[in-house]
Amino acid sequence: MKKKIELKSVLNVLLPLVVALSVGAIIILLIGENPIAAYAALFEGAFDGKLRLGTTLAGFTPLLLTSLAFIVAAKAGAFNVGVEGEVLLGGIVAAYIGINWTFLPAPILILACFLGAMLIAALWALIPAFLKAYYDVSEVCVTILMNSVALYITNYLVSGPMSAGTTIAESKPVAVTLPKLMMPSALNAGIFIAIAVTIVMIFILQKTSLGTKIRLVGTNPANAEYTGINPKHTFIKAMMISGALGGIAGTIEVLGVHGAFLNNFASGLGNNGMLAALIANNNIITAPIISFFIAVLRSGAMGMQQATSVPKSLVDTITAVFIIFACMQLIGNIKKSKKKDSKEA
Repeated sequence: MKKKIELKSVLNVLLPLVVALSVGAIIILLIGENPIAAYAALFEGAFDGKLRLGTTLAGFTPLLLTSLAFIVAAKAGAFNVGVEGEVLLGGIVAAYIGINWTFLPAPILILACFLGAMLIAALWALIPAFLKAYYDVSEVCVTILMNSVALYITNYLVSGPMSAGTTIAESKPVAVTLPKLMMPSALNAGIFIAIAVTIVMIFILQKTSLGTKIRLVGTNPANAEYTGINPKHTFIKAMMISGALGGIAGTIEVLGVHGAFLNNFASGLGNNGMLAALIANNNIITAPIISFFIAVLRSGAMGMQQATSVPKSLVDTITAVFIIFACMQLIGNIKKSKKKDSKEA
């Protein structure tokens, strides 16, 4: 039975993938190009050489973490649209610590950057979680609005107190950075941190009592409360973990990619991570695969455009098909859940 469920979840991921690529192939044919040649150019643009492969993996790292952040919140029944704001605030805190706490040894300073970013991002996620748990305020509306607030806060800091004084709004360089990999690409040791965090989160959600509580609260809060679980506390914990994951993503981008905080560097990271999570149907096992595929599409799009007359905007079309299927699956799951609840009632 368990194998059938796992097979079904894999098929739910592979089917949208095949359909999206097929739609893309039809569009390429209409343009008058060879789909096989176009896709070959896309994958070559994503994997050929250290620079291209490193760029793909560098794009995969924040996508993986932001998709995990969304999934952890979704497991508790939350729709956390505020991951991007948590990435921004985590990044600005990491930059502040990396610039000003130079009295610490380098390894401890890096650790302090991560811990500080995780703490502030988790506290930022606490606000919509508390409002939802105790006052039934929609976390979707609150997190969307808080993304703008986070952007304005960071914009003020890098344009004022933390400004490097350059024409581009950015902070001063941090004193410590993560080791670079596959130079001259932006890939860094943060990818190993992201993979380790993924393994830890899989273990927490599937093998610990906290993970069981989160899944129970997300499935049926009333039933979870009946079994002795406090659904409000568990919901808040899940949202704070989600925020902390966003903080880790922001720290890796600041310490590993940019070496400073660039204004609005996280634009699109939260939405792309949410997209990957939705396509994976909030499955924490398949989310890394989808995140990697999206990173490949975005990294190889320019190579496809240069080698053929297929515009890189085709990637947006393929992504849109993914979104349609993700929404169809989400609506289908909601209807099944309602039918199940009505039968139990």
